[in-house]
Amino acid sequence: MKAVTLADLQASVQDKPAFSQLADYSALCRSFLTLLARQRPTRIISPSHANYIFFQYDRACRHRITRPLNTNLFIESATDFNRAFERLTVFLGDLRRYQTAAVERKGRRTYAASKEINRVVYTAQQAIGCIGDSFDNPNQSRKRIGQLFENLVRLIIQEVGLECEPRTVNIPIPGNSGLSMSYELDMVFSRNKAIVASETRFIQPAEIVGSVKTTSKDRIDKVFLDKYLLTKLLGRPISVVAIFLHDVQRAVRGASIFGINSTFKTNHFLGYSVALNRLDGVYYVDPLPEMTTNARLHGQIFDFQQFLVHDLWTLSAE
Repeated sequence: MKAVTLADLQASVQDKPAFSQLADYSALCRSFLTLLARQRPTRIISPSHANYIFFQYDRACRHRITRPLNTNLFIESATDFNRAFERLTVFLGDLRRYQTAAVERKGRRTYAASKEINRVVYTAQQAIGCIGDSFDNPNQSRKRIGQLFENLVRLIIQEVGLECEPRTVNIPIPGNSGLSMSYELDMVFSRNKAIVASETRFIQPAEIVGSVKTTSKDRIDKVFLDKYLLTKLLGRPISVVAIFLHDVQRAVRGASIFGINSTFKTNHFLGYSVALNRLDGVYYVDPLPEMTTNARLHGQIFDFQQFLVHDLWTLSAE
């Protein structure tokens, strides 16, 4: 059997009809991790943050360097990832049947405490990101990487039994007959199958709007503004949540190109929370330490597992 090459993985990432099910993400991630084990690219530890690493590809890829990877979350073994993905699949089935009570079932408290959900989602998405980093032109894959993260989150929500689809809404502007604003929403989710369609003019009271991005950099203000405008224009409260992968990027520090910088704008986030409105939930697969230690952020930002295991169900309760 022919070994999968990096070129094969690049083609898979660019394949538009692919990734229609969670198993597609698992298969790509396993192939990438297997390739890492076979080719053994240079593994570089960040001198500023020892829990972050980079992989440097060989000469065939012009020694390109991947994005920083959090080793507290990234699963490097294809075998370990496969087992973790299988456990996640079983747990998603439990969530579908038992909702928030799923964690009360035998053995599930231990599973939830392990935070393995975040690790599987992080590894699957960052494998895609690392493959994207191998392209000649990073712009070739940047948009696609973001699209695949949105799709991954939608598939997970669908897997636990909720309706979840992207949507375009056309909202009339009050006092301006015939004028409307068009909004493209990453996802709208609900427990009610009858009211969710891929395109509709309105957002129903039982529906939640979700913004899904790999990072909040240059995007966090729009999420707050969307909630404010949607609520204002529709004349009633609209629930809006934001889901991010991480807020970390490579930074040049002195002679080193392997430093780590946060892209999260704390004061902007808090300012928007006060001047506009609080979001109904902000979730990170890889939350920054500041988000758990800063008292002003602690009550507003949580990890993705919290969303999936608890908040998803309370937000969408009928």
